[in-house]
Amino acid sequence: MSPYELESVELHKDVLRYVDEGDGPPVVLVHGLLGSHESWAGQIERLSTKYRVIAPDLFGHGSSDKPSGDYSLSSHAATIRDLLDHLDITSAPMVGHSLGGGIVMQAVYLFPERIDRLALVSSGGLGPEVSLLLKAATLPGSELVLPVLASDWVRKNAESVVGQLGKWGLPVRPGKSMLETWRSFKTVADKGSREAFLASTRAVVGPRGQTVSAKQHFEKFESLPSLLVWGGKDRMIPASHADNIRREVPNSRVEIFSSAGHFPQLDEPDLFFKILDQFLQSSAVADAPTRAAVSE
Repeated sequence: MSPYELESVELHKDVLRYVDEGDGPPVVLVHGLLGSHESWAGQIERLSTKYRVIAPDLFGHGSSDKPSGDYSLSSHAATIRDLLDHLDITSAPMVGHSLGGGIVMQAVYLFPERIDRLALVSSGGLGPEVSLLLKAATLPGSELVLPVLASDWVRKNAESVVGQLGKWGLPVRPGKSMLETWRSFKTVADKGSREAFLASTRAVVGPRGQTVSAKQHFEKFESLPSLLVWGGKDRMIPASHADNIRREVPNSRVEIFSSAGHFPQLDEPDLFFKILDQFLQSSAVADAPTRAAVSE
């Protein structure tokens, strides 16, 4: 159960649900595949003491509707724009995790005036390499395997096995990233979520890895303050992808959390908040309208 009371808005006849917490300058948090606003657990609480935090459940995820149709990066980016329009937010910093990173980069390309600054967390779209798990989701028949992975028996026993290996002294650390990855498969237990997951995955990943790259749009990021945060032990999308944007956009800030996995915001919550808060603290963000100012 989410600790937050979700707001809702109907966009093109489908209901999108989202968190809207705090009264400071706005910041938008965009989760990744199989995620929801709960992928930002702990960060919403911390950030909302200083910022107005907007954290949607993307269509096909969490508590939002799971329509059949377009799950491309552009479609998700347009949803974020429509949500900002609904909230009367002209522009805001955007923080994207995993697939969410690809979405906010696509938003920069399509709607550059809506993004004040960009924070990418273990982001997709910066290189071809991804885990075998994501590649497998693009293969024929993967829709038959997902219900098995979603079963309580598989997830509980996987967590038990990882824990037992650790007790035996083997080099396996059942951190929050690993457990969150296994728990997230519960979300594809129903057919609608499963189809949305496959559609979102196949829009950006193929049997050989990621098929969509933001590299050709890096010039658009040169004047945009950018932060990259990665887990050094990320097995889903390797931290080496951060070098792709570091080389192309030398003014970007790159932070590698050496002991974190694919969810650095969960593995190292205090450090993540400290770095993100530092990044958000600038005149460009401080001068942005607060919720109170917009509603007047």
